[in-house]
Amino acid sequence: MSKAIRINQTGGPEVMQYVDVEVGEPGPGEARVRHHAIGLNYIDVYFRTGLYPQPLPAGLGMEGAGVVEAVGEGVSHVKVGDRVAYAGRPPGAYAQVRVMPAAFLVVLPDALSFEQGAAMMLQGMTAQYLLRRTYPVKAGDTVLIHAAAGGVGLIACQWAKALGATVIGTVGSDAKAELAKANGCDHPIVYTRENFVERVKEITHGEGVPVVYDSIGKDTYFGSLDCLRPLGMMVSFGSASGPLDPINVPDLVSRGSLFFTRPTLFSYIARRADLEMTARELFDVVIGGQVKIEINQRYALADAAQAHRDLESRKTTGSTILLP
Repeated sequence: MSKAIRINQTGGPEVMQYVDVEVGEPGPGEARVRHHAIGLNYIDVYFRTGLYPQPLPAGLGMEGAGVVEAVGEGVSHVKVGDRVAYAGRPPGAYAQVRVMPAAFLVVLPDALSFEQGAAMMLQGMTAQYLLRRTYPVKAGDTVLIHAAAGGVGLIACQWAKALGATVIGTVGSDAKAELAKANGCDHPIVYTRENFVERVKEITHGEGVPVVYDSIGKDTYFGSLDCLRPLGMMVSFGSASGPLDPINVPDLVSRGSLFFTRPTLFSYIARRADLEMTARELFDVVIGGQVKIEINQRYALADAAQAHRDLESRKTTGSTILLP
């Protein structure tokens, strides 16, 4: 038997139960992984609350790092004993050991620790597709990143800076502003006391930015649109404040023929070649020192409910991991 977090119904952090589970052997296309560290991400909250539906009872967690204990028929890209990391569906990473689709596993370079692997796969690969594919950031661009002191935010600020961009970021406190600034954010805006639209206009001398990366959702949507210059791109990749209302097309037209996209990592890494390319670029910038992975919170797996409470109350910064 092994320990894991399971939910039998959707709801608050209290629905998570730390229980014994039977893991079993991997089937065709599967692998059994013993976790050394597990990533915590806001998408886990969406599954827990039912915003992202899944059959119940179910596990939680999309990201982890550990060692392959067994592989099923047809699995050749990883083998028993490999150090691996992943971000992928179905949820179930909140576990000491799990059987999972092997297609999401990539070999973790020796230069990276299990904790780094668990802390960066989902957030880091998200930053990669946002900055390198959704809107390819170029030297000289000025970009706006909401939640700049969060997990994706800190990685994206560093990476955008390494690409030669000027980075504007919104944060909720002075402490978070200092953290974002130390990680490549040129202009942190404390949105609790500053109007971020006005500040972006000041910083860009009225021009606006070519792209906004927005993981907040409902509360920042119209402000984000107002920060864009004509033909700018609104990238809505999260809903921390709640899901967006249906998009009103004239809102995009009246602000200068704006683009809107709602991407998700799993579309960008659906093909094996894209997953390997995305992970390789992430590993390269971390090993090369352009991006540092800030693991600012560690919880025991048994304390996952408290980790969710802290995440939802915005007490966390950078990456958070669970230790099995």
